[in-house]
Amino acid sequence: MNKKTIVDVRTPGEFMGGNVAGSINIPLQEIEQRLDEIKNLPKPIVLCCASGGRSSIASSFLQSNGIACENAGSWFNLL
Repeated sequence: MNKKTIVDVRTPGEFMGGNVAGSINIPLQEIEQRLDEIKNLPKPIVLCCASGGRSSIASSFLQSNGIACENAGSWFNLL
């Protein structure tokens, strides 16, 4: 089984209201500051949020920094 890291880029409050088991919360506004941490996460990295907008922004940013990742859209898609 391939290990993957699910990164939820919603706010901590949204994350606490429900999330994918085993996912980690890195809010969109923290992505840039936590780039080194993200680079060390097990690949592939799968990003999600409420509707796919914020995870799309995050995945584009990470890909532009050489980090392989994919946008799964809403976290409900990963349940």
